Amino acid sequence: MFNGKDLSGWKSNEEAPGVFTVADGALKVSGGRAHLFYTGANGQAEFKNFEFKAKVMTTPGSNSGIYIHTQFEAKGWPSKGYECQVNTSHTDAKKTGGLYAVQDVMNNAPSQDGVWCDYYIKVEGRHIVIQIDGKTTVDWTEPADWDPAKSLKDMPGRKLSSGTIALQGHDPKSTTFYKDIFVRALP
Repeated sequence: MFNGKDLSGWKSNEEAPGVFTVADGALKVSGGRAHLFYTGANGQAEFKNFEFKAKVMTTPGSNSGIYIHTQFEAKGWPSKGYECQVNTSHTDAKKTGGLYAVQDVMNNAPSQDGVWCDYYIKVEGRHIVIQIDGKTTVDWTEPADWDPAKSLKDMPGRKLSSGTIALQGHDPKSTTFYKDIFVRALP
């Protein structure tokens, strides 16, 4: 998904310009709220069932996220799909490895600032698994009658369907790094 050299196959919404850069083979996310959507070589990347892997490193006080089953939006927080949280020491109590506002990892992050961690996401049908360094932090199945408009105030689009993956730039004080980013479609 990421060649370590440039942002080929990705599209930023540029809500805050320059948030996504490449430094030393890693994707650096720093400088404000913006989202980087994976488009793939043909510009139409879309996944339903998949495995995602990346190495992720936070810096003190940073906040980021990996959106799944989402789609390009020119501004704001993505309204479609789920956010897999990336946050070791930001003031938000929802920490790395949580499925934001659905099955959160509260207060004690399984990651450390300044240390690369292995971030794994698997979506199969209605089942989502998130692992950090091989430890399962989320194992959740979306109920058949899931209505995010009732369950998640202000997040009516939090529902599995299909879509792409996006990385989140959260705020001007947050700096997060991603590398070795891979996705594999599953049947």
